[in-house]
Amino acid sequence: MQDASENRALMVERQVRRRGVTNQAVLDAMREVPREAFVPDAVRAFAYEDSPLPIEAGQTISQPFIVALMIDVAEVQPGDAVLEIGAGSGYAAAVMSRIARRVYAIERHPELAALAHARVRDLHYDNIEIRAGDGTHGWPEAAPFDAIIASAGGPALPQVLKEQLEIGGVLVMPVGEAPGAQRLIKLKRLAANHYDEEDLGAVSFVPLIGAHGWPSEG
Repeated sequence: MQDASENRALMVERQVRRRGVTNQAVLDAMREVPREAFVPDAVRAFAYEDSPLPIEAGQTISQPFIVALMIDVAEVQPGDAVLEIGAGSGYAAAVMSRIARRVYAIERHPELAALAHARVRDLHYDNIEIRAGDGTHGWPEAAPFDAIIASAGGPALPQVLKEQLEIGGVLVMPVGEAPGAQRLIKLKRLAANHYDEEDLGAVSFVPLIGAHGWPSEG
């Protein structure tokens, strides 16, 4: 029977590298972080499947390729300060913490935020800070960020998040006119009021709920 490290290596090779994510730092981070530690016991056996999985509070953890793709296009580098909106189970924050200097993650559901905090603590990933709250406000006191990743889709790129980017920083976020069907947008801050925007294709994420996102899950 294959152990978890072998399953992680196969996941990275088959689901991530072969689909075009060749950033060595991202691949190494995903080989290191135990995805099974970030899902409920009932679905741990499926942790390395090529699909999203249900987690607590009725939410989901994204498929491994999407996590890798978003970190890759966000250009996360050693020494960076990174913000994640929609921490979920904490998996993407954990992967980014193996690359970046510091990761700040916000989760709307207090239950998920508490579980994510416990999971990264148990793994001794000490450069992650997780809190519960409305992620659409960002984390002003920790800004500016070299990268911001939103793991939920909103109707537009919030101006407040754009303003929390460092010059040269990247915001990656699903954006769409209806919840559940979005385009993955990469926005790079070139100057104080100058941004470059790139459409990376169709995606489907849970809705980003908050003051600068959707008003409710309904």
